[in-house]
Amino acid sequence: MSYEEFRRRIDTARQILVGAVPSPAGQIDQITYALIYKFMNDIDDKSASLGGKRSYFTGDYEKYNWNNLMSPSLGAHERLELYRQAVQTMAKNPNLPPMFAEIYQNAFLPFNSANVLTLFLKEIDKFSHGESDDIGDAYEYLLSITGAQGDVGQFRTPRHIIEFVVNAVNPGKDDCVLDPACGTAGFLIKAYEHVMAQHDGKDKHGTTNDEKRLTASELEKIHHNYHGFDIDPTMVRTAKVNMYLHGFTSPDIVNHDSLTSEEYWEKRYDVILANPPFMTPKGGIQPHKKFSVTANRAEVLFVDYIMSHINPVSGRAGIIVPEGIIFQSGKAYKQLRKNLIENSLYTVVSLPSGVFNPYAGVKTSILLLDKELAKQRNEILFVKVENDGYSLGAQRRPIAGNQFPEALQAIEQFMAGEELTSDLAHAVKK
Repeated sequence: MSYEEFRRRIDTARQILVGAVPSPAGQIDQITYALIYKFMNDIDDKSASLGGKRSYFTGDYEKYNWNNLMSPSLGAHERLELYRQAVQTMAKNPNLPPMFAEIYQNAFLPFNSANVLTLFLKEIDKFSHGESDDIGDAYEYLLSITGAQGDVGQFRTPRHIIEFVVNAVNPGKDDCVLDPACGTAGFLIKAYEHVMAQHDGKDKHGTTNDEKRLTASELEKIHHNYHGFDIDPTMVRTAKVNMYLHGFTSPDIVNHDSLTSEEYWEKRYDVILANPPFMTPKGGIQPHKKFSVTANRAEVLFVDYIMSHINPVSGRAGIIVPEGIIFQSGKAYKQLRKNLIENSLYTVVSLPSGVFNPYAGVKTSILLLDKELAKQRNEILFVKVENDGYSLGAQRRPIAGNQFPEALQAIEQFMAGEELTSDLAHAVKK
């Protein structure tokens, strides 16, 4: 489903609820409860269709499975009572992992209209758990409606931009991956899908090839190699659920302030992927003393953090940054750029203003870091993307002329030491 269609369905669900649940926060809760409920049932259905066992709706909770709930033979008032019982007792379901039980701990249905509930559940029924970041998208879109995202500089990173960054960094099956400001874990999930696609026995066109399948031990290692930090406990909760729904049985997502806490400082990672918050609180941030740059701006500190925490020999990173990182003339910005150029930066991808619409029109770039490549090359690649495949207005509608494939090819040519063939890209001496 396209993100535009996704938003329309979420909007419809909210419009159905608004008379019965007027507060946006209450709507977020009800949509979250219902989507997780539906996605758990989708996983059960898929398992059963492949000859496996159902995990969530078994035993005393079998009567609550989504198929029973949406049965045409069930009256609206019967559905209301069944759903109310399910949501309010779900935390006690012994089949749920602790993180799901926590979400449903104080869940309840705050209205008694059987017709409203039926309309609402019919809309939720149109969603299905697949390869997408649906629960993360739902939460981030709902946050954008309440305005809560802009207060802390949290903006949904469009999937196609996440995919471009992940493809450029190209994480592998043995890489330890971190997002130090993970939000709802979009980068971590896309990185995981990228690795899985490298070992699915098919090329990007769907043709069978000789890729080696992952062993059970390799898959287990991958599941323990993905880590996320976020300062917002609700984001942590949502990221854990999102990753669990994508196959991570024990997601390592921690409520942690990467800029002010020294905990985890000594750890290093093969790959870091991030779209850190752009906003700095009034009065600035008071970081600890281990940063290499003296600063109180969030975007400077996050880039410094990432540069310092990739593996010192072969670490790589992809970071989305505001324009100020490239052009600001303050002492901290200059020192940061000097450190980047001398130690790890190899590519700057300029994105058009508007890629974060409708949340913000901020101009951004992508920084690509590679410790090993930076030691070998005396040039920095600059790539200017003016068309990311979507219009730059509030609606972000798909358009022709997407330049991301050409930009990715230019990056791959530069990394291989080949001659650049794209007008989008040029290399500059350090």
